[in-house]
Amino acid sequence: MIRIAVLLFALSFSAHAATEADVIVYGATPGGFCAAIAAAREGASVILLEPTDHVGGVNTGGLCFSDSNQTVRSTVLGLFEEWHARIENDYKQRGVVLPYNVSKKDHTHWTYEPHVAAKITTQMLDEAGVKVLTKRVLKSVTKEGAHITKFLTSDGDFAAKVFVDGTYEGDLMAAAGVSWTIGREGRQEFSEPLAGKHYSKAKLAISGLDEAGKPLPLITTTDAGPDEDGDKNVMVYSFRLCVTKDPAIRVPFPQPAHYDPARFEVVRRYFAQEKRPHLLWDLYPLPGNKFDANNGIGKQFSMGLVGACNGWSEADEAGRAKIWEAHKQYTLEMHHFLSTDPAVPEQLRQQMAEIGLCRDEFAAYDHWSPQLYVREGRRMIGEYVVSQKDIMDEPKKDDPIIVSSFPIDSHDCQRVGTQDMVVDEGTIMPVRMDGRRHGYPYHIPYRAITPKAAECDNLLVPVALSCTHVGISSIRVEPTWMILGQSAGIAAAMSAKQNIAVQKLPYTALRGKLLAQKQVLELPVLPDLPPEAKGAMNVDPKTLPGIVLDDSQAELQGQWSHSSGFKPHIGTGYLHDDKRADGQSIASFRCKAPKTGRYTLLMAYSPHSTRATKVPVMIQCSGRKTDMTVDQTQPLAAGEAFRTIGSVQLDGGVETVITVSNAGTDGFVILDALQLIEAN
Repeated sequence: MIRIAVLLFALSFSAHAATEADVIVYGATPGGFCAAIAAAREGASVILLEPTDHVGGVNTGGLCFSDSNQTVRSTVLGLFEEWHARIENDYKQRGVVLPYNVSKKDHTHWTYEPHVAAKITTQMLDEAGVKVLTKRVLKSVTKEGAHITKFLTSDGDFAAKVFVDGTYEGDLMAAAGVSWTIGREGRQEFSEPLAGKHYSKAKLAISGLDEAGKPLPLITTTDAGPDEDGDKNVMVYSFRLCVTKDPAIRVPFPQPAHYDPARFEVVRRYFAQEKRPHLLWDLYPLPGNKFDANNGIGKQFSMGLVGACNGWSEADEAGRAKIWEAHKQYTLEMHHFLSTDPAVPEQLRQQMAEIGLCRDEFAAYDHWSPQLYVREGRRMIGEYVVSQKDIMDEPKKDDPIIVSSFPIDSHDCQRVGTQDMVVDEGTIMPVRMDGRRHGYPYHIPYRAITPKAAECDNLLVPVALSCTHVGISSIRVEPTWMILGQSAGIAAAMSAKQNIAVQKLPYTALRGKLLAQKQVLELPVLPDLPPEAKGAMNVDPKTLPGIVLDDSQAELQGQWSHSSGFKPHIGTGYLHDDKRADGQSIASFRCKAPKTGRYTLLMAYSPHSTRATKVPVMIQCSGRKTDMTVDQTQPLAAGEAFRTIGSVQLDGGVETVITVSNAGTDGFVILDALQLIEAN
């Protein structure tokens, strides 16, 4: 009997004993799994815990374009580059041609399917010796002073020397009593001109109210509040769905649980007044005849359920499940509306009806992504708060752990409706006042991922790090979070080995380890801009020499979307084809040369890694036809708005027709302006 009692006591004690490791990472997001791999490669024993049953966050959950338009891709290396290179190699070994011409030299256009990303993620975790445990929901944290000793989950206790919060929401940080904030700061709090309210330039001249004067569904407020003030709103969440038009693998979208056509009345009013209607979802081409469906850039209505994500980070497991389901049902309802409602132009209804889910993706979840795209959650108030000045004015730091260069890019936070107009509020897409385009390199310091020492001395927070809303609007993309996670994992392993507080880890030693794991810490030198380029925002076509053909003069066929987000541009903005590559978006310009001779043809566009590399341009004059292609990823000369694309023989006084289309293109086709200048 005594032996039985002792055995029962031992079993009881064993059942409640904490599982231990040198480093525990909570949250298997891209930042989290990179932290776990990096710590394990430094020789630490590592456990990666995930509250759901999905590992990889949005990188394995439908985001398949990886927001790879970091301006300076040569600084985004380490585990980010290795992960993508292994994905590319997986395709090459199977003889699969990617839809983009991937170049390691240029680090451009990484795309992949979710199941391939998941396979590579699992391989890298297994090779590093990381123990991965899913369905471990954090319940409570035990501390001794400022030191976390263990935490309790829905399935076991876990103890470590150092912890890493890899969640999008900052769950471990908050449970450990670390200071945090959420939402948007006012302009005065950190002296950020980009803080506060930002309205879309595309105000819709429609009523956002019903007959009783109440806001229509999908309108979040009738008053956004003072422009200079902050609020508790976070930028919109959505799903990144993997979809296809291929009948061999296409699965029809499920019917929404409770479709109410009245919910989309404001979208009907939008289509009724829209002169150039376009597809409201962004579709990025992927291998396997698939697309990554994303919340539409610059679109008033799209996949994002504006306002519904508020409260997600603070909610418990049941609360998040409710918000998750609300986003799924909205997405299903939006698809149903766009593919069936007579208010939607027939061509757009047909395009939306063609797409379905993919039979070979997310089979365990009925082919629907299990991961909601959490663009912004809690943000730690740590040893250093990264704000607008650190990104735009004071990029260099003494303790850098990565170089980031993604633009400050916030999605909408609320949708305002009055009797006279509807407008989205919250989008930030700035251009530096010195004329540079989006994105430029800056350091993120080690201090930004460490809590205040008095609050916690053995926790690192690389995802919900210490920054403002303006700051997270640049930091928030997966490539940045992956390399931040890698740096945090290295620091965690070093702190665990030396048994010291994370705040006391000598930076010189950390820097050496970061470089050894192929992190980039030096800011690249960018060429200075000439004085005439500084301050350039847009160009009046009337001030330019030769024949200038602005997009406003084009005869348009198919679908084109207007934008003014990237500057400088010619006139009031430019058009783009929403990356459809269907050959249906065609723009024709007509002009007459003043005299017969040779003319230089130039094109204005905003260069970017997401642009098309072979834009077809055809010039017809007096029965002659000249074909050219333009690589719109190629940069323009400093201070210039146009790039020479070729020369052509024209006859004076005879009509010349120049046609630009999106036939067979591999990215966004930008239609800004053309210029013809008589050759010397």
